Amino acid sequence: MKEEKKQEHTTKPEDHIPFSQLAAYGAGGIIPIALFNIAGILVGLMGNISLGLSAFWLGFILIIPRLWDALSDPIIGHLSDNTRTRWGRRRPFLLIGGLLVAVFFVVMWWIPKGDMVRTWFPTESGFHAFQLCYILFALLLFFTSVNIFEIPHGALGMEMTTDYHERTRLFSAKSFIGNLFAMSTPWLFALASMEVFKGPGGNEADGMRYVSILIAAILVPLTLWWTFTLREPGFVKAVKHEKTPFWKDMNATIRNKNFIMLTLTIFTLAMGFNFVQLLGSYIPIFYVFGGDKVAGATLLGINGTVWAITGLLAVFPLNWISPKIGKRNTLTVAILLMCLAQLSKIVCYNPNYPYLIIIPTVLLSTGMLFFFTLGSSMVGDICDEEELRTGYRSEGSFYSIFWWFIKMGTALASFVAGILIVLTMFDENQVTKVDGLQGSIRAIRSKVQYWEGYKGLTNANREWIGNTRAQCSEALEEAKEYQAYLEKEIQKKQEETNQNLPAYQGQRKNMLLNALTSTKSTVILLEQAKLHLGKTIQAGPVRTDSLIRNVIPLTLRAKFEKAKIVTFELMSHLKSKSLETKNSKTHYQGLLQDISFVDNRLVVMDASSPMTILDKELGAIENEIVPLTKQTPYTLLMMRVVEIGLPLLLSIFSIFFILRYTLTEKRSREIKELLKQRNAERSNQTNLSGDQQL
Repeated sequence: MKEEKKQEHTTKPEDHIPFSQLAAYGAGGIIPIALFNIAGILVGLMGNISLGLSAFWLGFILIIPRLWDALSDPIIGHLSDNTRTRWGRRRPFLLIGGLLVAVFFVVMWWIPKGDMVRTWFPTESGFHAFQLCYILFALLLFFTSVNIFEIPHGALGMEMTTDYHERTRLFSAKSFIGNLFAMSTPWLFALASMEVFKGPGGNEADGMRYVSILIAAILVPLTLWWTFTLREPGFVKAVKHEKTPFWKDMNATIRNKNFIMLTLTIFTLAMGFNFVQLLGSYIPIFYVFGGDKVAGATLLGINGTVWAITGLLAVFPLNWISPKIGKRNTLTVAILLMCLAQLSKIVCYNPNYPYLIIIPTVLLSTGMLFFFTLGSSMVGDICDEEELRTGYRSEGSFYSIFWWFIKMGTALASFVAGILIVLTMFDENQVTKVDGLQGSIRAIRSKVQYWEGYKGLTNANREWIGNTRAQCSEALEEAKEYQAYLEKEIQKKQEETNQNLPAYQGQRKNMLLNALTSTKSTVILLEQAKLHLGKTIQAGPVRTDSLIRNVIPLTLRAKFEKAKIVTFELMSHLKSKSLETKNSKTHYQGLLQDISFVDNRLVVMDASSPMTILDKELGAIENEIVPLTKQTPYTLLMMRVVEIGLPLLLSIFSIFFILRYTLTEKRSREIKELLKQRNAERSNQTNLSGDQQL
C-alpha cells in the first residue's frame, strides 16, 4: 500500500512540546544510545584483544543478558504502566534507573586481572572463566539498570504528545542528544589507551576503569536534571484507568499486525548490522593499519565522531523528509541508504587511503538515525491505534516488547559475531601476548627515562635520595609479587602439551626457574639497598651517589625478567601457529623474524648500561613490536566479506516486512480524531451523570 500524498499539517498548541521538555527528554538518549553501545561493543573488543578472552565465549555471555531481558523488559514495561505515585508512573524509574546505570557502568570495567589474581587459579583457563563470569554478572546488572531507565523513558515519549509529527520531533531530539554524547564514545578506546589512564605497563582494559568513573560523574547530575524537569501529561488519563493484568497487556501487543510488521522490520535490520558491528572495529585496526592499535583507535575515534556528527545533522532532513513522503517510505529510504553504505565499503576499506572509510560511515549513520528514530515514533502511533480498539494505553508494554526484540537481535548478533570472529581464524592470543610484551617494554622504558633525569648527587638535587628510596621500595614490592607468581606458576599442572612444540613445556619451566632465581636475587639485593638508603644521612655525597647508581639497575631487573618470559611465550605461540597453518607459513615466518630481533636484543641488554643507551635500544624494540599483531591474509579477507555481505542479505527481509505495514499518516489522523470524539462523549456522559445526581 502506498502512502497517500501528504496534506499540510499544523501542530496544535496543546500538542506542541516546549523546548525545556524537549531538551530534558532528549538528554535521556545518552543511556540507550551511547552507554548501551559502549557495553555491547567495547566489552567484547577489549575482552578479546586486551584480556585475551575467547571471542566465542564473549559472544555467548553477551546473549545471556538479552535472554534475561525477555523476562525483565515486559515486567518493567507493565510495572511502569501500572505504577501510581505522586511523581507519576514513569519518573521514579528514570531516577532509579539512571543512578544504577552510573554505578554499574563503573563496576563493569573493574574486571579482576594481573599476576596476583592469576595465582588464585590452578590453570589459565580457570582464570579466564572467572573473568568471563565477572563480566557476565556485571553486564546483567548494567543492562537491567538500562532497562529500568529506558523502557519507562521510551513510553513517556509516546504519551508526551499525540501529534503524528511532533512525536517524531521528540524522538529526533533523543537521537540528537544521544548522538551528541556518542561523539565522545568512539574516543573512549583511544582515551583508555592513553598512558595517563592505563599507566606505563597497562592496556586499554586498565585505562577504561578510570574513564568509566569520569562517565559516571557526568551521568549522575544529568539523571537528577531530567527526572525533576520532565512532566507526564498522560498520567492524568492513566490514573483513571484500572490496573491491567500482565498477560492481557502482552496479548495485546502480539495481536497487533502493524506492531508485528514494524518490530520484524527493525529486528531483522538491527540483527544484520549488529552481526558485524564488532568486526567493524577489527577491520580498521588489523586490516587498514596492519595491527597498529594506536593508529586504528585514532581512526575509529575520528570515524565515530563523523558518525555522531552525521547523526546530529541527519535529524534535520529526517524531520523534513518524513512529513513529505510518510514514515514508512522514509524508513524504506533509510534501508536503501544503509545498503549503499555497505556496497561502498568494497572500495573504501583501503590501507592506502584509510580515511575513505568516512564515506560509508556518513551513509550508514544517516540511515541508522532515520531508521531507529522513526521506529520508536511509529510505536507511539500504534499505541494510539490500540487505545482506539481497547480503550487502554499501555505504552510501556508495547515499547518494552519492541525494544526486547531489537535487543534480542543485538544479543543474537553478539553471539554470532563471536562465532564469525572464530571462523575468520582471528588470533586473539597473538594480540594479547603482543600487548603483554608491549606493556613490559613500555614499563621498562618509562622507568629508564625516569632515571635518565639523575645526573649525580649535589646539594641542589638531594631530593634524589628520597626519590631513590621510593623507587627502591616500589621495585622491591614488584619483585616480591613476581617471585610469588613465578613460584605458583612453576607448581601449576600444565593443562596440555603443545603438540606442535613438544619441547615447549620443558623450555618454559627452565625459563621460569631461571627467572625465579634471578628475581630472588633481586629481592635480596633490593632489601639490602633499602637498608643502606635508610642510612644515607650519615653517608657522604660520594658514597650516596654510588649507592643510588647501584640501585638503579636493580629497579629494572624484575621488569626485564617479565619481558623475557613474555617474549618466549609469544615466540612459542608464533612457532606453533606456523607449523599448524600451511597456507600462512610466509606470514608467520615474517613475524618470527621480527620477534627473534626482539628476543636477541633483550638477551644481550644489560640493566646496568647507561640509561641513554637502554632508552635507544628499547625504542628500537617498541618499533619492532607493532607489526607483530598482524593477522593472516585469510583472516583479513573473511572479515571484510562477512562485514559487508551479511547486512545486505538481511536488509532484503527488512524491506519485505516494512512493505506490509499499513498504518499511514491519514489513518493516524483519523484515529486521533476518533479518540477525541470518544473522550468528549465520555466527558459529557460524566457531566450529565453528575448533574442528575445533583
